[in-house]
Amino acid sequence: MSAAPQSAFLPIAGMMFAAGIGIPVFAALNSALGKQLGGPVAATAVTFAVGLVIAMIMLVITGLPQASAFHFETPWIWFGAIFMLFYATSVAYAAPRIGLGNAIFFVLLGQIVAAAAIDHFGWLGAIQSSLTPKRLIGIAVMTLGIYLARKPA
Repeated sequence: MSAAPQSAFLPIAGMMFAAGIGIPVFAALNSALGKQLGGPVAATAVTFAVGLVIAMIMLVITGLPQASAFHFETPWIWFGAIFMLFYATSVAYAAPRIGLGNAIFFVLLGQIVAAAAIDHFGWLGAIQSSLTPKRLIGIAVMTLGIYLARKPA
């Protein structure tokens, strides 16, 4: 896997910034849906059902993959769905109990740690990017920022 050309960096960064905005918005909406439906599992099921319908429409528009693409030579790549299911259900459960901010800040902390490890070792097909002292300091500052943002006054 290779990195995107430099000219594509800013549009991709903007897209990921928007995705980052979407994470707490999704958490708040899925949490509210969980309250309305009486539980986080029901909210997640409805969310995934709606998402499936939209994804299928997008597939019809953009083109379906070849049937031969659906094989299990590397079964671990299919576990992304389980992680997404865990996230959606967990945030619908946690947000009303510990607050949306706390839930998302712990998600962010987990993302920072996992992303650093995945990049450093090039796990799961990611582009390998070593943890340098500069990156470690940046991660420590981000972690301190998360702590300070959620620490009671």
